[in-house]
Amino acid sequence: MGLEFYNLSHRFGFQNPNWPYFQDTKIERIHYMAKSGVLSQRITTTMHATTHIDAPAHVVQGTPFIDEVPLPHFFGTGLVVSIPKKKWEQITGDDLEKACGHAIRKGDVLIINTGWHHDYEDGDYFAYCPGLVSSAAEWMVEKGVKVVGHDTQANDHPLATAIGPQRNGPLLPHLEKEYKEWSGGVDWKDAFPEWEPVHNILFKNGILGIENVGGDLDAVTGKRCTFAFFPWNWDRGDGCIIRLVAMIDKSQEFRIDDGAEF
Repeated sequence: MGLEFYNLSHRFGFQNPNWPYFQDTKIERIHYMAKSGVLSQRITTTMHATTHIDAPAHVVQGTPFIDEVPLPHFFGTGLVVSIPKKKWEQITGDDLEKACGHAIRKGDVLIINTGWHHDYEDGDYFAYCPGLVSSAAEWMVEKGVKVVGHDTQANDHPLATAIGPQRNGPLLPHLEKEYKEWSGGVDWKDAFPEWEPVHNILFKNGILGIENVGGDLDAVTGKRCTFAFFPWNWDRGDGCIIRLVAMIDKSQEFRIDDGAEF
């Protein structure tokens, strides 16, 4: 076809890294060659494992479930931008403007590379990731971004989720003292007074979020690509594990057929 394909998804399977309050992924062989002459497997998993897309209904009641999101949301062109970040640093609207304000288009898919996909494991990744904050979400709404993906643990900063002091948290209470020392004396409740504000801003404005982007992300950073990431047609689904793929057509010879009868 003349196209280049890049996998931007982390692996899913045995002992894949998990958010702190999820049960481990379970995969059982219910049929296998010695027993049945075929291989059949049963999977028990949350849909918020590895690289996945949230349905707006995951956080905002009364918004679309994954099967209700129009199919064009799962395909389109856009940018992969580099915004390097360290432990607990914020991804702001100013960061996005500097990185791609000159190149972003209405309806784009925006993929953010902070460098944290290299640390995607069960350890420090979930607790210490950098994260999007409200100004970044407001920037995306203003620019008309269709979907945002990022190589961090959630659409919000980890301390604006149940990992920190919000809702069912803190899941990791030892981080309170550590954050105060890291921040120079700021209490985490003062630094993150709202519960998942980025999720709420994005989903209320019809913008979807892809969490835990990885794979060959570095290979397409700084480029405009075409993306595909279709979820299951899951009735009332709260999200879905996806295979996020970036495509580049250097020859500009590939075409999508026009649907003519044959």
